[in-house]
Amino acid sequence: MSDPQTRLIHHPYVPPAGFDAPQAGVHKASTVFFANVAAMRARDWKNKAGYTYGLHGTPTTFTLEARLATLEGGQQCVLVPSGLAAIATVSLALLKTGDEVLIPSNVYGPSRTLAEGELSGWGITHQLYDPMDVADLAERIGARTKLVWLEAPGSVTMEFPDLVAQVRLCRERGVPCALDNTWGAGLAFNPFDLGQGQAVDLSVHALTKYPSGGGDVLMGSIVTCDEVLHLRIKGAHMRLGQGVGANDAEALLRSLPSIALRYDAHDRAARALAGWLQQRPEVAQLLHPAFEGSPGHPHWLALCGAAGSAAGNGRAAGIFSVILHERYSAAQVDAFVDALQLFRLGYSWGGPVSLVVPYDLAAMRQPWPSHLARGTLVRFSVGLEAVEDLQADLARALRQLQG
Repeated sequence: MSDPQTRLIHHPYVPPAGFDAPQAGVHKASTVFFANVAAMRARDWKNKAGYTYGLHGTPTTFTLEARLATLEGGQQCVLVPSGLAAIATVSLALLKTGDEVLIPSNVYGPSRTLAEGELSGWGITHQLYDPMDVADLAERIGARTKLVWLEAPGSVTMEFPDLVAQVRLCRERGVPCALDNTWGAGLAFNPFDLGQGQAVDLSVHALTKYPSGGGDVLMGSIVTCDEVLHLRIKGAHMRLGQGVGANDAEALLRSLPSIALRYDAHDRAARALAGWLQQRPEVAQLLHPAFEGSPGHPHWLALCGAAGSAAGNGRAAGIFSVILHERYSAAQVDAFVDALQLFRLGYSWGGPVSLVVPYDLAAMRQPWPSHLARGTLVRFSVGLEAVEDLQADLARALRQLQG
């Protein structure tokens, strides 16, 4: 190798092994080298015993997957580019033409539109079930039902279902169930140990929210304890070419150690603001599962109250909704939202900045659920600002709503 260019590319130096530090190393690769042909042929992309190609994992992503599986109480984890990608990957791995999937009527919107769009186009049907009525779910499970999606709580209207009863029903009927566990984040409850011997089959998680915590990373995960299910997910993951960037994985690994501290801080602040708003005359109904009277509160108390928290009163995410009295027009509610200064208008949650979104509930839920008051729904994601400042921001905007 006389040419400097060749020597640079094929330089013999290898750093010594044994380097250890608080943060995992960042390994970026598409190509992975093999020592010889025998080693290449012996390597299996389906397990973590070695490396085959960057898309199938690096030390960085393997480390993140292992930690996320631990967080959620599972055994295996697969990383995908977003929470919605996790939902789509599960559906594509488990469903085929002629199958049916059941989805709660308060489901995360893009999950429903995926069923109405691509899944429907591929001959996969779906039904919406009432998440607050286990009997309704039981009635809809049929011979063609191959997957049941669960969500606790609903991402906008915040109803908390009887998750234990739903999972038990799926077990009895032999239908896999997948939970969107973004709200619980592996902290409010253990999806693979719900009590009474019940566990979900799969847990998907939008890591974009609390695991990231910065509002700057898009990623999702699929966790399971079932090796057969994991391999089905892993196969679909490979064939779909799903992958995540090493720097995004690094950001998640850096944020994960503080997730419990941040989750509890969001929780405390959200409960303080929710309790204050509940007393306001402009508010017809508070939707926060940790508050008595909110739809599904007893189910939250049974499942999450036992999980404990720093305050000893269970755990809940820092997100809630209110329904403003129907005497206020949609235009007035929009003006209230626009008047907020610290609550920024934007989707997602779990980051340092508080967010707010008004929703047209009539367009989302037909017929109007009997357990919800009439009016306009506004969802709040509480960030890490001082509660006093956020409350003052809300009070000022509410005065504008009144006047």
